[in-house]
Formats: sequence, C-alpha cells, structure tokens
Amino acid sequence: MQRLELPEPNSEEKQHSAQLLTLIRQRIEQAGGWLDFADYMALALYAPGLGYYSAGLQKFGGQGDFTTAPELSPMFAQTLAVPVAQSLARLPQGNIIEFGAGSGKLAAQMLLRLQQLQQLPDQYFIVELSAELQQRQAQTLQRLVPELVDQVRWLETLPEHIDAVVIANEVLDAMPVRRFSIEDGGVQMLGVTSAESGLQLQAKSADADMQKMIEHLQQDLQRPFDEAYCSEFNPSIQPWLAALDVALDQAAVYLIDYGYPRAEYYLPERVTGTFMGYYRQRAFDDALWYPGLQDMTAFVDFTAVAEAAVQHDFELAGFTSQGNFLMDCGITELLDANADEQMHLLQVQQLKTLTQNAEMGERFKVMALGRGIELPETGFRLRDYSYRL
Repeated sequence: MQRLELPEPNSEEKQHSAQLLTLIRQRIEQAGGWLDFADYMALALYAPGLGYYSAGLQKFGGQGDFTTAPELSPMFAQTLAVPVAQSLARLPQGNIIEFGAGSGKLAAQMLLRLQQLQQLPDQYFIVELSAELQQRQAQTLQRLVPELVDQVRWLETLPEHIDAVVIANEVLDAMPVRRFSIEDGGVQMLGVTSAESGLQLQAKSADADMQKMIEHLQQDLQRPFDEAYCSEFNPSIQPWLAALDVALDQAAVYLIDYGYPRAEYYLPERVTGTFMGYYRQRAFDDALWYPGLQDMTAFVDFTAVAEAAVQHDFELAGFTSQGNFLMDCGITELLDANADEQMHLLQVQQLKTLTQNAEMGERFKVMALGRGIELPETGFRLRDYSYRL
C-alpha cells in the first residue's frame, strides 16, 4: 500500500491538512522536539476544528473513507436492538448512551426498531465531542425518525449515577494508541518529529509507563517480544471504563469493534502491529500522510478491555464474533420475504457482509459487560469466546 495508490486530495483538503500540520509542528516544538505517537494521533483525529473527526469532511458511507455496519445496512441496528430491548427491560430506568454515533444512522434505526418492540428508552443520550457530527446526527434523526427526535440528547460528558444500556460501535479503535518496537533487546517508543521535509517518525527509549505495559504484556503472553517486533497498545481503555464506572449504577455495555484476544493480537508473525489509515475506502499504513484527511485506527485488544472492565466492577457477560452475535439475535428473520428480487438480493448481500467470516463477521467482535443486572444471553448462545481472553 503505497502513497501513489491513494487518490490525490483536492486543494481545499490540502489547505485544511496544512493548517493542522502547523498546529502539530507547534505542539512538537512545545514538547521539546518529539511528540509521542498517541499525542500526534489525538491531534490528527480530534484537534478542535482541524482533526479528522472534528472537521466537516465526508467520513462515512460510500463517498467517505470507510463504511460502518450501520451505514451498510439497517439490519445491523435492528438486530442489535433485540438484546438492547431485553436489557432495557431489566433496568430500573431504561436509558441508552451511545458513544461516537457517526452519521446518526445507528441511533435512528435503533429507535425505530425499539419502537416496534415496544421498548423505547426513557432517554437516548449521544456522547459526541464534535459539533459538526452532532449537527449531522441531528439532521439524520430529523429525516428518519422526526417523531422520536425529542427523546435524543447530546452530551459532551457523561451524566452521573444513571442506569443505561451503553452502545459503542467502532469507538475503541478510534482511540489514540502508543506504538512501540523492540530494538537491541530494549523497548523503544515511537513518536513524531518535525523537519524541513515534513514530519518524521522517530523512536527513542521507552518511558516508565511503556516499560511497565510491555512487561505486563510479555508476562501475560508468557513469552518475550521478538527483535524488531513493532506493535501498539491503547492507553485510553482504562480511563474510559473508569469514567463509565463513575457514571453508571446498573448497566449493560455492548462493545462492537474489530479486534482480537491478546494472544492473537500479539502473534509473533504480526510484526508491524495493526495500526492503519483510511482514505477514500483505501487502507494504508502511513500515519504522516496528510494529517487531518485520513482516519487512523488500530485493532482492539479485547483482553485489555476485559481486564479493565473487571478492575472497574463490570462483569464480562459474553464475547463472540459479530457474525455469531447477529445470527443468534435473529438477523435472518429480518429478510423481507415480500421484497422484489432486486431488494432481496441486496438484503442477502448485506447479511453476508455483516456475518460471513470472510467479511465483517469474524474480524469484528462483540463484548457485553454488565453491572447490577443479569444480561440476556441473546447474542452469545451460538458461540461464547470469553475463554479465549
């Protein structure tokens, strides 16, 4: 995946990236000439008005840089709504909190399905830091479910002491990661420096926090990392779950993302890690290519999620592939037997993309966490891979 294979950004996009680049150079200078990769990634994605998720660029769907499951088919949200409805019914107060709601399609389709199931939430909260995305989500909801818009509220911070079903679809993968490499038997941490020719990646000896994390990973894996092994870890999982710990009284948490259990995440042959950039439906691994124009992601270490969850008083209720989860929740029942041939073929193709192992079915995983209530088994009856964590 080379730069030459990527579409050339237009002049407006290049100007936007140049503005962000100026800010990044300033931050590098303020940091003494070297910026940890996680801090660079945070600026590239979330710098106010300039970062990838903070600016008004087309991100979702066929005309954007990537396609999420709710963008692909309404069947995703309609199927997820089944265990969500069951969980809502078990809570004293039935609220939903969705993180990173994207274009708003998952929220709209979820509300429609919950209305059909006669299990609408008391309130549907969307935690969204981007004002531009808040506006886009509001427009989507107004277009698709105008009669239910009044049930939706946008938040920049979590409410306190609330009972809720939490939904986080492709949220953890968008958190900034720290990247490391093993050189001469020691741990190096990757960062970004500034030169006349542009930004450059540069490694230096790991700090105490990274050393501690690498020691933990190697102890858990029961083997050292090989020489020249490069990968990453997400330092934000722990504080994110800590924030949920403070906010939630009784809760069900559904996490949907692409990732692996730790033993698979850090396979010896996965020598370059899982970090990727996305631009116009193309994947590549150059983190410095036009910052602000590319999405940046890394797969999720679901063992790290489970560890942090237990530390913050959540119970692991299930872990499986997206394909298994959706099939167990009854996605095939959503196929319209009365649809014309063209629509039927479209629905079948969407179902295959969402559930088959060669598509999103195995690459994406679903984890459920509970607190104070017994979560429904729906979604995890076909296969529960919790033992792999």
